[in-house]
Amino acid sequence: MGTIGATLLRAGRRFVSSLPALFGVLVFTFLLMRVLPGDPAVFFASGPNAGQEEIEVIRRQLGLDKPLPNQLAIYLYEVGRGNLGRSMMTGQPVAKDLKERLPASLELTLTALLIALVSAVPLGVLAALRPGSLVDHGVRLFCSFGVCVPTFVSGLLLIYVFYYLLGFAPDPTGRIDIFTTMPPSRTGFLIIDFLLAGDVEGWWAAARQLMLPALTMALFVIAPLARITRASMLVSLGSDFVRTARSVGLSWWRIVVTYALRNAILPVITIAGIVFSTMLGANVLVEKVFSWPGVASYALDALLVSDYAPVQGFVLLMATIFVIVNLLVDVLYGIADPRATVA
Repeated sequence: MGTIGATLLRAGRRFVSSLPALFGVLVFTFLLMRVLPGDPAVFFASGPNAGQEEIEVIRRQLGLDKPLPNQLAIYLYEVGRGNLGRSMMTGQPVAKDLKERLPASLELTLTALLIALVSAVPLGVLAALRPGSLVDHGVRLFCSFGVCVPTFVSGLLLIYVFYYLLGFAPDPTGRIDIFTTMPPSRTGFLIIDFLLAGDVEGWWAAARQLMLPALTMALFVIAPLARITRASMLVSLGSDFVRTARSVGLSWWRIVVTYALRNAILPVITIAGIVFSTMLGANVLVEKVFSWPGVASYALDALLVSDYAPVQGFVLLMATIFVIVNLLVDVLYGIADPRATVA
């Protein structure tokens, strides 16, 4: 209980220390959107041929006619009230749009991270058990391939092989087939909502639709996870407690799993948290290739038309999730390693 309390105390301190960073993200994103080329009033006033009077009406509606400090003050006040603005693309509040699309991005990212962890940890362990061997070189080559190939290229290759050539995968257009009835929305995660509804066929359809985009994202992040696992395992296998365990006659696999891997997994937890936050914000190419209705593609569409509010809301959401994930990693690290003390 003392260890958990100390870990939670440290997490609370880190959260408080992250608040100025979140405020800085708010201000920086607001200013950045104002200096980028393009005028949203021109775009939403029916294009460049719109009359000046129509453009000015749109500018007043968006609050762009006010001085920049006033715009910033109003924006910060509205964010403090929980109002992220209204999207000119969809006509809905940004908070509502993000709430509707975030489960799709989380479902895709969490599935991809799970695939990456299940693949990367065994690969890293195998490479560490036989350093310099053919297995080790093969793991390194596979990791290099995953890093070097962009996600949109690997995604298109997977579509070509599994959808076009083999016909195993469904049509890569969204989260669910158009002929499948959507389940009642309880969590926003289709594979969970279908299970809660008892619809096995719908679950299978959603799972098949999810596999290719998740595998595309997983291929890109397997490399850092496998590398850190390999490096951590090599350090653990060369440590004194492993040599002691071997000297008392414990089986080799028990030493590897119980002692070496348990200590080597701590850096992997840290890297997994960073990787998850990066994946959630950087999966826009995957979402575009597979027509996945997530928050990243939503923000990109808004950026292309200079719709300020969705982009600002997206960046704030990603920064908040990054802070929360870091706090969660800190808690898990403290639980996994009781030696961790309050910073």
